[in-house]
Amino acid sequence: MSHVSSHSPHGQSPLRTVQVLGGGSAGSSAHVRSLASGLVARGVRVTVCAPAEADLAYGFSGVGAQHFPVPRSSDPAAVAALRVACADADLVHAHGLHAALRAALALSGRRTPLVVTWHTRSHAEGARAHLLRLLERRVVRAAAVVLGSSSDLVDRARRRGARDARLAAVAFPTPRKAVEYGDPDRLRHKARAELGAIDRPLLMAVGSLDRHRGYDTLLDASRAWRSLDPVPLLVIAGEGPLRAALQRRIEDEELPVRLVGRREDVSELLLASDLAVLPSAWESRSVLAQEALHARVPLVATAVGGIPELVGDAAELVPCADADALAAAVVRLLGDDDRRELLKERGVRQAATWPTEDETVAQVLSVYDELTQTRPLA
Repeated sequence: MSHVSSHSPHGQSPLRTVQVLGGGSAGSSAHVRSLASGLVARGVRVTVCAPAEADLAYGFSGVGAQHFPVPRSSDPAAVAALRVACADADLVHAHGLHAALRAALALSGRRTPLVVTWHTRSHAEGARAHLLRLLERRVVRAAAVVLGSSSDLVDRARRRGARDARLAAVAFPTPRKAVEYGDPDRLRHKARAELGAIDRPLLMAVGSLDRHRGYDTLLDASRAWRSLDPVPLLVIAGEGPLRAALQRRIEDEELPVRLVGRREDVSELLLASDLAVLPSAWESRSVLAQEALHARVPLVATAVGGIPELVGDAAELVPCADADALAAAVVRLLGDDDRRELLKERGVRQAATWPTEDETVAQVLSVYDELTQTRPLA
């Protein structure tokens, strides 16, 4: 595959880029690490501005980028630190709304081009929803190019007044295969034993315990499969503000559900599962959906945001907030071996259509080149 070069034929100095991360969701942090690695390999200088703990978790320095610690708040000190980090940048690339707002403030009065990638959508209600719209408008108007990780995010950026909004190629950093850890069957058995699902179907949901994740609907649906024999166990991996309320419901209603908190071994737990469930009110490029299709685990998901575009015909899609439809899809799939096998095959096919890390870097680099063609000679 041919690569756009970061070096101009006229002896320009290497392109200097700054990648800005905000709170740094798992998806955007992994994307920035992958991007930094590919850009450095192509001769681009990369500085990653992110909280210190993000560099520890994702190892930006380990792939040849310079890490510049910037706190994740929008206070003047954080913006001032960012201004210093961006002082000699040819281009700044911010990931997420809050990172983009800080980058826009830091670049104010400078001609440095700003690229913004929207990986997901912020959620707000009432007065906060109005404020969120204003922030989105401010950010997309400051950006030379907005890249959206799903088509509906591109449409949203255009509605907010983006001059140039495009669909981003976002690679899924493939998780390590279970084979690397040893015998997959033994590992599957070990994970199921730990979760208490040796002789019963295991369902897996992953994600922060927030309102827009649809866990209330999922718990409603879990009532319906209590009548199955054996009763499936639903395991939810993630942490968040709804933990206590969800736990109370599980106990009060005696639901076949376990909250296991934030886990580092989600890939292995997923490989041990019979089904993955994604009940969110909105998602762009869900990491769980991608991991499930990669791992040949049949997926039941809500038909929202970027999900239909991402999974194609390789998952059972149900309406959002419809517990009956969700329960029916799970019960039907658990009872239909052929359908599960078909979804596994389709999942592998669908995953092969997603952008590779190489394609992702090439797209970003071509955007950078467009925006920096008039750079001075070295």
